[in-house]
Amino acid sequence: MTKEQLIRYVAERFSTDPEYPWADENFIFRHRANRKWFAVAMRLPYRRLGIDCDGLVDIVDTKCGPLLMDAYRKQPGILPGYHMNKDHWLTILLDGTAEDELIRELLEISYDLTKSKAKPRAANS
Repeated sequence: MTKEQLIRYVAERFSTDPEYPWADENFIFRHRANRKWFAVAMRLPYRRLGIDCDGLVDIVDTKCGPLLMDAYRKQPGILPGYHMNKDHWLTILLDGTAEDELIRELLEISYDLTKSKAKPRAANS
């Protein structure tokens, strides 16, 4: 999945457009209702991610439950969250290394983890 494909997918699936809070090419996706981020996309040097490769790579960070982290980090193209809490966020390479279906799955998880929670109903007395 490319950055452009990511933007199209998120727009179609979650009705969300990218926001550019830093006046550069990096952007976020957030919920309309609670304004929480569910994904952050950046362009970084591979080497900043600990990858011995020249050039830049587009990435997307997504939130993930701590119990699932180890399983996902074993997948190609998935790393600990860059510039985010590594216990709760993953970095996904958008260079063809990670499979598109896996990226969509991780976006779903992140969206669900960051959406507004339903308030419990008061018990009837």
